[in-house]
Formats: sequence, structure tokens, C-alpha cells
Amino acid sequence: MITPPNPPLSDASLDSMLAHFTQLEPVFDAMPDVVFFVKDVHARYVLVNRTLVQRCGHKSRDALLGRTAEDVFPRRFGRIYTAQDNAVVAVGNQLVDQLELHLYPGRQPGWCLTCKTPLRDASGRIVGLAGISRDLRADESSHPAYSRLATVVQYIQDNYVQPLNLKHLAAMADMSVAQLERYFHKVFHLTPRQVLLKTRLDAATALLVSHDKVTDVAALCGYTDHSAFTRQFKATVGVTPTEYRMLLHGAPNG
Repeated sequence: MITPPNPPLSDASLDSMLAHFTQLEPVFDAMPDVVFFVKDVHARYVLVNRTLVQRCGHKSRDALLGRTAEDVFPRRFGRIYTAQDNAVVAVGNQLVDQLELHLYPGRQPGWCLTCKTPLRDASGRIVGLAGISRDLRADESSHPAYSRLATVVQYIQDNYVQPLNLKHLAAMADMSVAQLERYFHKVFHLTPRQVLLKTRLDAATALLVSHDKVTDVAALCGYTDHSAFTRQFKATVGVTPTEYRMLLHGAPNG
């Protein structure tokens, strides 16, 4: 069983780190296609850049500080982000190049790659996390296949319960299977199969908040083999679905 950390609300180690991160604020504020944030062990924002503030529809950083992603984003986004945060803090694993929908100016959804990493003090204790989300919209103008690929990704995310049919997806994009896989990796840095896996596990992390049986969650996410679901979930998230549910229900924001 995993016991989520439960340190005081104010952590001197994290405060010390923030002094260094704050010096980089002007750099991150100057990048309109990058969201940067630091959170405490309760998944609450303690540092945010201007891009994140604007995309949440606010003018001041104070509107986000002390709140979780679930507090400031629409439910379909925020719940997944906060579950990710709790897992990073409790398990200590990095989240690398997670392809997901984010909010652009005007609160319109768009694709980004998100990375999150735990922050540790000198003794190795996790005191928070830092994250960055990089927009993929820049590829739209630089790669002629972007719009077709985005349509395929949307199809995968809307139909993740179904088995992956690369020929069907390639035909949808008017490409060969080899072209589809090559362009997917070039634009999204992921294969179609990885997009499907990430989408299914995103759905699973959201469903595990409920009291559905883990076997039912597996079926709802497109897995006919419960053991395969457990293996893939643990390989990606770092804990089994059952442990993850315990973590969420025991964490301050779970």
C-alpha cells in the first residue's frame, strides 16, 4: 500500500526552490506557447507563468496560487491533471511527453506535450512538482499533414475503446501506414499506438476515482484482458490500478 506524503502546508525546502524558480519567471513569461508551473505536495499551484494565467481566463497569478488544476480548469481537463499530480508526488515518477488537450487563448482546446517531475529536498523527500506543457500548434504551419494527423488523434481519443486499426487510420489521413507512423512521430513524438495507450490510461485514471470495479474500468477503457490492463497501467503510471485508487482516495485532493 502506498501512503501519500502529508507534510505541513508550508515547506521550507519548496520555498527555497521557489526563490530560484522565481528568477526564471521572466523567461517563462516570454514564451506564449509554453505553460510552466510549480505545485506543492497537495497539487496546489505555488508558481505559474503568465501563459497559464491567461489561459485560465484570469489577469493575476493570485487567482491560481493555492488552487489545484481541478479548481481552475474545466472538469474534463482538471480532474485528469490533478490525478496526474497526485501520482507524480506519491510515486515519484516523471511524466514525460504526455500528449493531451490543453486550453489555448479564448479557452479553446488544443494539443500539447506535458512533462512533470517531482521536486525533492536534500534528503530525497518529495516536496512538490514542476511541470511544463509545450504547444504543438506551431507544427500546424510547418507541417502540411498536421490537420490530417490531428483528425486521426481526435478519432483515437473519441474511439479508444475500439482496437487500433492502422489501415483505417491511414486511409482517414489519406496516407500509407508507414507515412502515418512516420508523420505521427515527427509531429507528436508518439506513435499511433502510444496515443491510444495514453488515451486509455487517461480515461482509466479518471474512472478510478469512482467506485467501479477495476475489471469494469479495464473493460470501459478497451481492455479485454484485465492482467494486460494492470501491466500497462503499472508500467506507465508506476503503480497498479488498485494502488492508484488507494493513492487518490488517500491523497488530500484525491
